[in-house]
Amino acid sequence: MKPAPLDVLVIDENRIRAAVIEEGLREAGYTDVTIIHDMAGIAARIATLEPDVIVIDLENPNRDMLENMFQLSRAVKRPIAMFVDRSDTASIEAAVEAGVSAYVVDGLRKERVKPILDMAISRFNAFSRMARELEDARTELESRKLVDRAKGILMKSRGLSEEEAYTLLRKTAMNQNRKISEIAQSLVTAAGLLGPEDAS
Repeated sequence: MKPAPLDVLVIDENRIRAAVIEEGLREAGYTDVTIIHDMAGIAARIATLEPDVIVIDLENPNRDMLENMFQLSRAVKRPIAMFVDRSDTASIEAAVEAGVSAYVVDGLRKERVKPILDMAISRFNAFSRMARELEDARTELESRKLVDRAKGILMKSRGLSEEEAYTLLRKTAMNQNRKISEIAQSLVTAAGLLGPEDAS
């Protein structure tokens, strides 16, 4: 089965190893492969190329180089498969924390490139979905808190019951074609501007 068309960016200062990765990718059916051998200005190059997935191959990365790559992986928000010759526990943990989707130690063989790339994309998508769900849950919680505060303001300032306050918020939102949380935010902001004496 032919893989979905993806733009793959390979970052490797060693041209021979980069050629091995490229060959593995092309044999696996990936046709849009870009190779970068020079690490200088890499973030800007990635922003210009906008690859779907990034393969980084580092022969003997030192701490600084690894840290730069981890910062890069945090910034680009793309699936990243990183190959290194040697590693230690701290580096592996740092890679996971930085969001590297696949961190492969001593594993560069061309037949392994495709399965590792597939795993990187799959893990990245799962992680992104979880992050989105977490963000949605946070937003939902914030919205509820806002609505509760707005209800409290209406109950205090207009002598309404909780149900009447919510009904008023909902009706206002419908009339203005806005979300209840937006109306609540406006009300809370306005009450904050007026101050406790004016709001009551």
